Amino acid sequence: YFASLGDEEHRGHQIGAREALVALAGIVAPVLTGWTLATLGPRVAFGATGAVLALAAIPLLWTPNVGVIREAPGAWRAAAPAVLLVAADGWTTAGYFFVWQIALFLSLGGSFTAFGGAMALAALVGAAVGLFLGRLIDAGHGGRAVWLAVGAMGATILARSLAYGTPALAVAANAAGALVVAFYTPTMMTAIYNQARRSPCALRFHIATEGGWDAGQAAGCLVAAALIWAGAPLAVAIALSLAGTAA
Repeated sequence: YFASLGDEEHRGHQIGAREALVALAGIVAPVLTGWTLATLGPRVAFGATGAVLALAAIPLLWTPNVGVIREAPGAWRAAAPAVLLVAADGWTTAGYFFVWQIALFLSLGGSFTAFGGAMALAALVGAAVGLFLGRLIDAGHGGRAVWLAVGAMGATILARSLAYGTPALAVAANAAGALVVAFYTPTMMTAIYNQARRSPCALRFHIATEGGWDAGQAAGCLVAAALIWAGAPLAVAIALSLAGTAA
């Protein structure tokens, strides 16, 4: 939908606006879920989350129909550069996001409430910055945005690997991740969506890139798990994401 119905010349700030809306939910949801887990238990927390996910399907009933052609020669070949790009992104996510969730939770003493508060703070920071960067990309500064995104990602990965075990530093490093999302998501997804729109079939393009992301993320998680199993500290598994950022 986003690739087919969005505007290439306004793609950056459209993504920024979308991520700001996502961030608003990201501010409220962690606080409510942390409180629910701590006071009402996991059954209520997961049940409420399931209900929200079911309700999330309702807006699809009012979205415009986007046709998919039966045959699209060259569609998979057109997606190949983007598949490599998102595979590197998936690898980055393994340590930067998945291992970090464990590290942050442990750093905060296993408190669901503190964990939810830390996630809400990060979302609040990211909501505003994403709008700014999206407009920067649309103004023709895509190259500058790439360096901002990659630099922010690399610095935050290092900060997170060093912050593990220290609550105040962990909360700060987690909040810094909101800047990464604000810089990184509009930059990455502007390129992906525009490539998808120009490809023979946007749906096939995104199926291919989704598979590439899953492969990169699974490989990163497996390597991280192997390192931790072998006795490496969580900090090393987090720093592993730097390889994906470089790619």
